[in-house]
Amino acid sequence: MTVIVTGGTSGIGLAAAKIFLAHDFNCVLVGRSQQKFNGVKHELGGRVEFISADVRRVDDCERIVARTVELFGGVDVLINCAGIYGEGAITAADEKFFDDIFATNVKGTFFVTRAAVGELVKSRGAIVNVASDAGIKGNYFCAAYSASKGAVVAFTKSLALELASFPVRVNCVAPGDIFTPLTQAQLKISGATLDDLAQVYPLGRIGTADEVAAAIYFLASGAASFITGAVLSVDGGLTA
Repeated sequence: MTVIVTGGTSGIGLAAAKIFLAHDFNCVLVGRSQQKFNGVKHELGGRVEFISADVRRVDDCERIVARTVELFGGVDVLINCAGIYGEGAITAADEKFFDDIFATNVKGTFFVTRAAVGELVKSRGAIVNVASDAGIKGNYFCAAYSASKGAVVAFTKSLALELASFPVRVNCVAPGDIFTPLTQAQLKISGATLDDLAQVYPLGRIGTADEVAAAIYFLASGAASFITGAVLSVDGGLTA
């Protein structure tokens, strides 16, 4: 069994890679930085390969899948985790800001999936996309990012219907604030603290990457064999 994890060298993607490796998957991590992978390689065991690629480029999306097939013979699970965050008033958002967010969060998810669909049909596999609570309810000063993650939610539901007859299952997780490098960058932008974030969550804390990874693995596994088109909130009750 083989899984592709985009955005796999840090945060939720890295945690997801570890849980799949622990369940004896071949794992292909995708990221833009070989150096970043080299820095985390010692944390990984099992059959893992790295592909340096930029999911904003359609050619790279196709190369990811082609190289995975060369390495391991096929694709059983695709985890679209590559994403970037940005916030600020709409009046301060320029075209580059908007394009960077949508090219990574939406275009990358779409075209890696397009490249992998043929292999996933062969394996009767599964796709798990990483959305966000912001894609469900919207976040203040976060219009572009929220719109991009809302697009991931809608894409997930639409593709689940399109691929159900093959059958390929398509689901997504919608994390709240998770302690990752992305969240640390968000805190630097906003000036907020972890305690500030924790106060808005009914469970009284933010989540961990391992908790989201567990939800991703569940949706990809046989335990979720009758689940497709679902949006699983991993947000400590934030959107309840």
